[in-house]
Amino acid sequence: MQTKIFAQTDIAAPDTLKLDVKQAEKLFLEKNLSLLAQYYNIQSSKALVEQARKWENPTLNTDQNVWRKGEGFFKHSTVTDANGNQIIQGQYYVQVQQLIKTAGKRGKQIAIAKTNVNLAEWQFKATMRELRVQLLTDMYTIAQDESKAQLYDEEMQQLQKLMQGMEKELTLGNIAKKEYLRVQALIISLQKDIVDNAKELSDNQSELKTLLLVTGNTYIKPLLPETESAEIPQLSVLTLLDSARLHNTDYQQEVYQLKYQQQNLSLQKSLAIPDLTFGPEFDQNSNYAPNYYGIGISLPLPVWDRNQGNIKSSKFQVKSEEAAMQLTDKKLQNDVLNAYQKLLMTAKFSSGSNNKFYTEYNELHNNIIKSYNDRQISLIEFLTYFDDYSDIREKQLEQILNLRLAKQVLNDIVGIDIVE
Repeated sequence: MQTKIFAQTDIAAPDTLKLDVKQAEKLFLEKNLSLLAQYYNIQSSKALVEQARKWENPTLNTDQNVWRKGEGFFKHSTVTDANGNQIIQGQYYVQVQQLIKTAGKRGKQIAIAKTNVNLAEWQFKATMRELRVQLLTDMYTIAQDESKAQLYDEEMQQLQKLMQGMEKELTLGNIAKKEYLRVQALIISLQKDIVDNAKELSDNQSELKTLLLVTGNTYIKPLLPETESAEIPQLSVLTLLDSARLHNTDYQQEVYQLKYQQQNLSLQKSLAIPDLTFGPEFDQNSNYAPNYYGIGISLPLPVWDRNQGNIKSSKFQVKSEEAAMQLTDKKLQNDVLNAYQKLLMTAKFSSGSNNKFYTEYNELHNNIIKSYNDRQISLIEFLTYFDDYSDIREKQLEQILNLRLAKQVLNDIVGIDIVE
């Protein structure tokens, strides 16, 4: 009998959105909300640079008489005494003060704010890198799942056609029932592979649609070549490492983390030097002479607090970041070398000679099916060849995926698309 799987559903056939890698990346950059959030973080950090440039607002101090018995409220006047002298009645005082930061504190705070912008920009690039890796991985994996689905569909058609012929032969008594059951068991096993592959494909579709902000009943079909070029250019590890130090987001974030701590240490040292507050003042009637004009100056005396604790803490933070910087550099060197070696190894086993083998083996598979139908080989031989073919084809698809992912890993670590 012919084995089929029936599913009852009211879901309409999905719309298909066909995208190549560049189209997917363009859509991803336009719509991804995680990137938008990081972009706002950059703008927030830039706003803080502008804020660090601002001078502190001046301070106005004033007081005046409000009420005096016998004279009333807000009494301000000038009277002449018996000797003809002018006497001021009432009092008010006005002072304007401006804080002047010393030891280059303002410039140091601006430099720190700019470093925070650099950090925000590299964090944006890191988020974009991570999401792009996920995007490409999903597209490559979906392409593999689709190829496996096509393989399984071809195999299912072959087995079902074989089953139809075997049903007639079984009825006529020309074959043993165990041969019929062996093929039926193979169909059941293949059905499980089809379902498992369909689940994986659905999960990857869901993840890819989330990245691209695609909703609804839409199927995203990656437009990728059936094969992947195994031609890898000869690259110098030192050249790769130099590029990685310029473009790797983790490394650059560590560079600016160290720079931030160094700038903070410089700022903490400057904070040990007191700031100056000064400004003009006017006193109408309470100083040694009426209508007094003067200049007020205020300067804290660094007797007890010279910011020693913060300076000491900042020094240790610098040492900590220097150690982290060395570790990051060593890790980057190892990661670059490891990724390049893995790519070369993967490409070696994806060479043209292997592709020739896959082509010849596919022709052999077609001949095996014909030979069994013509009863030139036994069922055991057929099943052995069938299992081998399925395994070989899946390994071929995995090899294509592995080569694409190996290229992606190297590009990701170096920070630019250095191999296509």
